[in-house]
Amino acid sequence: MSQARNPILEILQRDPRYTIEAYQFVREGLNYAQEVKKLGSNQPALEGDTLEKHLTGQQLCHAIREYALEQYGFMTQVVLKNWGIEATRDVGNIVYNLIDQDLMKKSKNDKVEDFDDVYSFDEAFREGFKIDPASGPTP
Repeated sequence: MSQARNPILEILQRDPRYTIEAYQFVREGLNYAQEVKKLGSNQPALEGDTLEKHLTGQQLCHAIREYALEQYGFMTQVVLKNWGIEATRDVGNIVYNLIDQDLMKKSKNDKVEDFDDVYSFDEAFREGFKIDPASGPTP
């Protein structure tokens, strides 16, 4: 009896820097960017000529920032760090691990360096919050 291939488990075995939650979060962040923020341009897929929505690394990082703040608020940086995500390059590493397993696609011009230093996690997730004892933390 053969086991079915589980691409996420293969990624986790090959690259243990990130948790399964990190991969799920990035995939949810992509969906948020495309469906909620309506980001991405239609362009041919890397292989073939079907049109697919495409986001740049920077667009995905900014959408993930908004999605993370909506989901986790003041605790965003703590949650992401727990999953191994401490910088925008980590988002890129996760995306490229998913691409390597055919779970995401890239254009011929995309590269993992597109995710380098898109923003500082400290500035994006910590410095903008103010704690008001009456209403709690606010971004």
